[in-house]
Amino acid sequence: MKIAIAGASGLVGSALVPVLEKDGDAVVRLVRSKPKPGEIEWHPNQDSIDPAKLDGFEVVVNLAGENIAAGRWTDDQKRKIRDSRVNGTHLMSEAMAKLEQKPRVFVCASATGIYGDRDDEVLDEQSESGSGFLAGVCREWEKATEPASKVGIRVVNLRFGPIMSREGGMLAKLLTPFKMGVGGKVGSGRQYVSWIAIDDAVSAIKLAIHNESLRGPVNVVSPHPVTNEEFTKALGHVLNRPTALAIPAFAARLTFGEMADEMLLVSQRVMPKKLIAAGYQFQYPELQSALRKYVGN
Repeated sequence: MKIAIAGASGLVGSALVPVLEKDGDAVVRLVRSKPKPGEIEWHPNQDSIDPAKLDGFEVVVNLAGENIAAGRWTDDQKRKIRDSRVNGTHLMSEAMAKLEQKPRVFVCASATGIYGDRDDEVLDEQSESGSGFLAGVCREWEKATEPASKVGIRVVNLRFGPIMSREGGMLAKLLTPFKMGVGGKVGSGRQYVSWIAIDDAVSAIKLAIHNESLRGPVNVVSPHPVTNEEFTKALGHVLNRPTALAIPAFAARLTFGEMADEMLLVSQRVMPKKLIAAGYQFQYPELQSALRKYVGN
C-alpha cells in the first residue's frame, strides 16, 4: 500500500515507519522542512498543503503534534499544543476531501486526555469526554477529522495513553530520577495510568489501517491500567532501585504548574474495548513485562 505519514519522526512515527516498510508498504513522509525526494512538504500552521500531493494514497496517518511535556504550559505553549494538532488535522482532512480518488482510511492520533480526571471510573470509547485543557484539545482534534469522514473516508481516532518506550515519552523521562534512586509516587499514588507499550501502539495503528470494522475513537491502552503507586513500584523493581521518595501534589504543582494536574495527578482508568472486540492480541498486556522489555538490564 501507499501510505502518507505526518509526524513520522516522532516517537510513534519513527517506530511505525520501519515496520510498515518491512511489510512492503510504500511510506511517504509529510515534512515541514525542505522536502527530500519522495517527501511531501506541508505547513499546517500556515494552512499550506497541495491536495494533489495526496492523490493516489490508500492510507493517510497523522501523528503530528507539539510535545505536551516539553516545558511548563505558558499561554504560548498551550497554543502550540492545540494548533499543532487541530490545525494540521483539519488542513489534512480538507485536502483529502477535495481529492477525486480519496484515501480509504485516515488514521489520526488523539489521546486519553480527552477523558479528563475521572478517579477510578472505568472508561471506554462510549464514555463522555471530561474537562480541562487537554480534554478540550482532544475534542477539537477529533472534530477536525470530520471533513474526511463526511466524504466517506473511514476515520479512526486513536486515543493513545502514555507510551512505554526507552526512546521517549513518559518512561524515558522517568528513567534518570529512578536510576538515581530518587523516584517515587506522585501525590496520593491512587491515580490510574492507562499506559501502552510502543510495540502495541504500532500494531494498533496497523490494525486500524487494515480492519474495516474500526472507526471513530479507539482507545490504545493496555487492558491492565495501574495506579501511579503500582507503576512506581514496578519500575523501581525492574531497575532495582528504591522508590520511597514520594512527590507531594503541591510540590508537583509548584514545579510543573497546570501540567501537573493534567498529566501527573490526573486519573484515567481506560479500557481498550474496541481493540479487544476487534480481536487484537496485546504483546505486552502487563506492565512488568513491558518494563522488562524496554528498560530491563
